[in-house]
Amino acid sequence: MNDAPSCPDNAPRLVSHALSLARSGRVPGPRFPAGPQVTPWPGPALPVPAPLDRLLRLSLAGDRLRPAASAGALHPVNAHLLLGPGTGLPPGRYAYQPVTHRLHPRGAADGDAPPGALAVLTVTARRTVSQYGHRGWPLLLLDAGHAAAALTLAGAPAWCPDADGALLAAAAGLPHGPAAPEQALAGVRLTPGPDDALDRWAGYPPGAAPAPGTRPVPPVLRAAREVLDALTASGPTTWRPPGVPDLPDTALAARRSAPPPFPGVPPAARLATILATASTASTASTASTATCSGDTGPARPDALSWELVRADDPRAPWRPGDLAVRAARQEWLAGTGALLLAHGCPDDADPARVRRDHLAAGYAVGAAQATAAALGVASRPVGSWQRGPHGPAHLVHALALGTATEGNTSR
Repeated sequence: MNDAPSCPDNAPRLVSHALSLARSGRVPGPRFPAGPQVTPWPGPALPVPAPLDRLLRLSLAGDRLRPAASAGALHPVNAHLLLGPGTGLPPGRYAYQPVTHRLHPRGAADGDAPPGALAVLTVTARRTVSQYGHRGWPLLLLDAGHAAAALTLAGAPAWCPDADGALLAAAAGLPHGPAAPEQALAGVRLTPGPDDALDRWAGYPPGAAPAPGTRPVPPVLRAAREVLDALTASGPTTWRPPGVPDLPDTALAARRSAPPPFPGVPPAARLATILATASTASTASTASTATCSGDTGPARPDALSWELVRADDPRAPWRPGDLAVRAARQEWLAGTGALLLAHGCPDDADPARVRRDHLAAGYAVGAAQATAAALGVASRPVGSWQRGPHGPAHLVHALALGTATEGNTSR
């Protein structure tokens, strides 16, 4: 994965090479230590102010199991909060610690700080790449999409999936580039605020940075950081509406990935609602289309599209079990009632589309999983998709769906 030079002019070739490798059947390895579960920020730990307490508690808070799904429960996504006047704390930058549900100050801002609250979502790539190797960087994008969806489901009014990575890092007061310990991928507006808030925050001096890492950086980790840097090299900073359903707090608090198997096929009306949720949510970042199994309607080649495959549908061109070999040989897929599939990101996709489709797919699956929880449908996201002879091409993400067997409950 590191044989393609990493310079800005070479970003398309670097990304194309990395995408081809991630979709290949090459087995990741060897594994290496993932490091701490969360970044150990120094300084005082402050309670989350009342205006943000519910939002963060229902979206990102928790220990190893959290409301937002993550590949391998590794949770690489970090939230850096940029708080202006009226947010319950002095204006400045704060790092959110999800395990303790506390904020760590990273630097004050003067009275001209933009009003409202923003979150810059970054990823600590080591956590995921330590287990998934060359397949890790797409999972980092999907996880960032899951986290953004969790925030908007809890009430955040807008998100930005396409801002320039350097701008996002500067706004958060963080180092930027493939050598930095965190890579900035997306922004989320936690409360209403001005459209130019990221630019205004970027004008402040850098804030406190994470302590320099002392662990060696394996080539596969360095390569993943280079890919993420290439994917976020430019962007229009477009704030988009959530496009997610209004769900009760009980559903948001209860959603978890179910342990397989869950072989029962949920009622058609519930599956249709989950499919519609994914399609609507993905339009928050890109155009999309949706079809049910057996439907061969037209799909736009430049759009993320959604398909629902039922295990009991004789019209379906493939069944969940046929796709198991494509999903890093996750054989448990053969025992699921249905699969919600996201198609997109062809092999020759440019870097902007690779980023957009993966963030959008993660965002939409996050919304779909919360909807499944509200409807009593067992679900589990599936993120590692390879090429193969079975099933459709260009799978980006999926949500396995079904009804739980006795004694098998979501966790």
